[in-house]
Amino acid sequence: MKLIKIDNTQWLVAHKKYKKVVSKEWFDSNHWQANNAIDGESIGRATTYFFNHQEKRYVLREYRRGGLVGKLVEKKYFFKNIESTRAYQELVVLKQLRKLKLPVPKPVAALIKVEGYYYQAKIITRLIKNAEDLFFHLKKQSLSEQQWIAIGLLVKRFHAVGLYHSDLNIHNLMINHKSNFWLIDFDKCRFLKPYDKKLQSNVERLLRSLRKEKLKAQEKAEKFYWQEKDWAFFLQGYATKID
Repeated sequence: MKLIKIDNTQWLVAHKKYKKVVSKEWFDSNHWQANNAIDGESIGRATTYFFNHQEKRYVLREYRRGGLVGKLVEKKYFFKNIESTRAYQELVVLKQLRKLKLPVPKPVAALIKVEGYYYQAKIITRLIKNAEDLFFHLKKQSLSEQQWIAIGLLVKRFHAVGLYHSDLNIHNLMINHKSNFWLIDFDKCRFLKPYDKKLQSNVERLLRSLRKEKLKAQEKAEKFYWQEKDWAFFLQGYATKID
């Protein structure tokens, strides 16, 4: 990653392919709106923007805290050094996973603004083409047995290299038009030993996510095409031996 100092408070971290392309304006949603480049958004803790630039699509996301702490200091994190910021770490994890040929978004750049003992950050990645997250997909249609097996195998591939995903849920699993699966959002993710016992908590978290959305859909009398029996096929895929 290339580290570029913009001024006394702002740092740009860019993948080598983008170090001469990305500027701080890339991290301003108003800039893209003024150029009619915003073609979508997703609202969670903060608004994530999807924009076009020179026939390529990107994702712009701001780091926000959740929970009780987030209500007090929503966008600020304690600053130690640039390399330890969540944005820098996420770019590094993505770069390493790409080298391992795992299906994750291409890292682009991050903007880090330091204010005294704290910092704020935004990150840009490439958008996965023709894809939607598993939550929206399951609201419309079910997955086949083979697709659940494929998802189980996908998670196993990440665990085979020791990747611990801090928030493995159905919003962070993507499916594209060819039924290929991807994993996104690597904030606070880290590498452990391959098949470390702690990685099992990822699997448990994903199951809780499915059950939670199923219950919410039932309470609202809405469709959500997942059943407990589908989980057995996920586990079948996860049990696949990887050399």
